[in-house]
Amino acid sequence: MKKTVLVFGTGFAGQGHAKAFRDAGAEVVGIVGRTEHVVKEVADKMAIPYSGTNWELALELCKPDIVSIATPGGAHVEAIKQAIQFGCHVFCDKPLTESGETAQEIYQLAKERGIKTAFASSFRYMPEIMHAKKLVAEGVIGEPTEVECISHFNLDRNIPFGWSHRAEAGGGRLNNNFTHLLSIVTSVVGDNILSINGEVRNDMPKAPVVEGVHNFTERRNFIPKDIDDPSLEWRDCDVEWSYTVLAQIESRTPAAQPVSVLFKHGGLTPRFSDDHIVFHGTQGSIYIKGHYGSGPLSVWKGGVWTEVALPKEIDDQLPNIECETQRSWTHLATQLVNDLNGVEVEPYQTFEDGCRYQLIIDIIRKNDRWVDVRDLVTL
Repeated sequence: MKKTVLVFGTGFAGQGHAKAFRDAGAEVVGIVGRTEHVVKEVADKMAIPYSGTNWELALELCKPDIVSIATPGGAHVEAIKQAIQFGCHVFCDKPLTESGETAQEIYQLAKERGIKTAFASSFRYMPEIMHAKKLVAEGVIGEPTEVECISHFNLDRNIPFGWSHRAEAGGGRLNNNFTHLLSIVTSVVGDNILSINGEVRNDMPKAPVVEGVHNFTERRNFIPKDIDDPSLEWRDCDVEWSYTVLAQIESRTPAAQPVSVLFKHGGLTPRFSDDHIVFHGTQGSIYIKGHYGSGPLSVWKGGVWTEVALPKEIDDQLPNIECETQRSWTHLATQLVNDLNGVEVEPYQTFEDGCRYQLIIDIIRKNDRWVDVRDLVTL
């Protein structure tokens, strides 16, 4: 019998999750959103039989096997709690919640109830990231020693105020960029995060308030034409738009030293050269172009860089979907559905990972690891 799925969220992620679960062989029985006419339009467009704005009522009426949480992170906690009480398994987009405290709460609740969970920091399923994992496991670069993840997004400083500007709503670049990168690095070199240090910067203290923004991916279309209009309303932003994080991760290579990792992201700064992810080792290096490792992939051996084609075996593992985000969601949704159907699957990220990530983000946001060196030398 097909597993049934109820989706919470009607934007880019909600529609993407619905498609992912259909591609995974499940039946999407309902979708819930905050605005009645919007959720009805999405349900009609996607031929989803039930639509509504009351999540608890939808749980009662649809009785889903799985819920898919596709709203901004600040709206996750109560929806997940209610779903767990109904005995539903949970697929949740990143971030898991808006804080480490609430993330721990729902992780423990799911664990106590025996609920299966999937945490969708899912760009670890980019083909070239999986390729890098294979090459590292084969010893192509020797013992991994360090990783660097460099990205600059050049986001417009006047994008309209919304959930991405507020900590309580799950906004910020750590929640919505760093989660993917940490997942990518751990998938390649090792899952055990040993230590963390970092700092953040809020480069966008205020943002204009504009009506009509529903789909996160279309927010640039709503930037006011006259940013100096005195009638514009502005609201304060309280999240980071840039971050620098250092981490030590335990290598899967036996007896190897911890892998040093640099995560450097500028949300509002322009890129001069390509965003990239590089894995260095004692015998070589792997370079992947793109902020999430979209490729191509090149290997440094014998003093030269050589581009290496993606192996067919990796391409065959992934859904034949062009959109990187959609392909990654579909692959993870398939893992969860197959797991629930008793099919053996590779390990995938769960609420345990999402909880750990949120606790780490809380530590980084404290921004209290600085040492004052002005008076180290006295005359």
